Amino acid sequence: MQTLEANFDGLVGPTHNYAGLSFGNVASQNNEKSVANPKAAARQGLRKMKQLADLGFAQGVLPPQERPSIRLLRELGFSGKDADAIAKAAKEAPELLAAASSASAMWTANAATVSPSADTPDRRVHFTPANLCSKLHRAIEHEATGRTLGAIFSNADHFVVHEALPGTPALGDEGAANHTRFCAQYGERGVEFFVYGRSEYRRGPEPRRFPARQTFEASRAVAQRHGLAVDSTVFAQQSPDVIDAGVFHNDVIAVGNRSTLFCHERAFVEQQAVYDELRTKLAAHGAPFHVIEVPDAQVSVADAVSSYLFNSQLLSRADGSQVLVVPQECRENPCVANYLDERVAKSGPIDEVLVFDLRESMKNGGGPACLRLRVALSDAERAAVAPGVWIDEKLFARLDAWIEKHYRDRLAPQDLTDPMLLVESRTALDELTQILGLGSLYDFQR
Repeated sequence: MQTLEANFDGLVGPTHNYAGLSFGNVASQNNEKSVANPKAAARQGLRKMKQLADLGFAQGVLPPQERPSIRLLRELGFSGKDADAIAKAAKEAPELLAAASSASAMWTANAATVSPSADTPDRRVHFTPANLCSKLHRAIEHEATGRTLGAIFSNADHFVVHEALPGTPALGDEGAANHTRFCAQYGERGVEFFVYGRSEYRRGPEPRRFPARQTFEASRAVAQRHGLAVDSTVFAQQSPDVIDAGVFHNDVIAVGNRSTLFCHERAFVEQQAVYDELRTKLAAHGAPFHVIEVPDAQVSVADAVSSYLFNSQLLSRADGSQVLVVPQECRENPCVANYLDERVAKSGPIDEVLVFDLRESMKNGGGPACLRLRVALSDAERAAVAPGVWIDEKLFARLDAWIEKHYRDRLAPQDLTDPMLLVESRTALDELTQILGLGSLYDFQR
């Protein structure tokens, strides 16, 4: 039985905007209150999905969440008709309306942590939606995320979708953005790598400028919930200094695939010890371990953050060769471009670099890796996935036409006060659930 790794990308939502809500995300803050283009953003992400599908990679799509979140506004005390609640929030607390209108759920690397069936004792794929409790605009996502994952991965013989961890700072969970998995082959037992920024109960270094979002306690709880063995898990602390430099998630400073870790030399606390533990535990499972460590002298942390070199996708082709998917900004940064040319010119383990224009996402602080959730699936598990979410020529054409029909090509912060934006978004999402065959996902449909 063959097992492959599928990527499920999030569609950018109709309210894509630059509200600068994410303290610690340098790009998000730098572009605060600039004018966004939701139509271009959605199409940039969709074209990445299509191109990767054309290259033979398994590519699925996850729908946007409903925004603005009327539920959040009502929970915060804004009453009356939907339009009244939006108007009151715009007048009295525009920052709360911005949080309720965030399209950040498009970054599905934060949607959940996924453990494949090869690693779990019940031989099912386990999902734990991330509580994202460090940010209001993201903390409202996990219930809808669980509902969506439950609709797509509904077969209980193959999949388990857990509830999110309790939304307390001690269990701050950011999902797959701080998790990766190493293995010889996707269908073989691997080692799951959890990276945290701080611990609630253990003493250790912490960042001083920006908050550490992922806790050790959350990472450990997800591993326990998924039934992962001690000899198949590694926990590492992210360097506090790089968090303070804008590396708010591990996937801004490191990316892994199968037996390869591609990271910056300043990514982790006690970095060599992290490598040693990964190498030892992978060797026990008969798997090699390769590290591509980028020297600070060649690519600084600042260059890595501005270009999102490590917020890339590292993918395996059917022949075993590896492709690195990077944003256009990597070609526009001389240090990063030079490094990539030198790296690929050498013999493996990265054989090719593919460059994508994802500027709308990048301006809000998310590159290629942010847009996708990785799920390793056997043939039987793939057959059990909701069939309407796989990207092919037909679905691409339908989604492209859907975006053209429903999305605005300009959205400024003041446009969030327009009550018609909610009507437009709901109309679009209602049609989308029919296109994807996912039933009634949204509150307004239920």
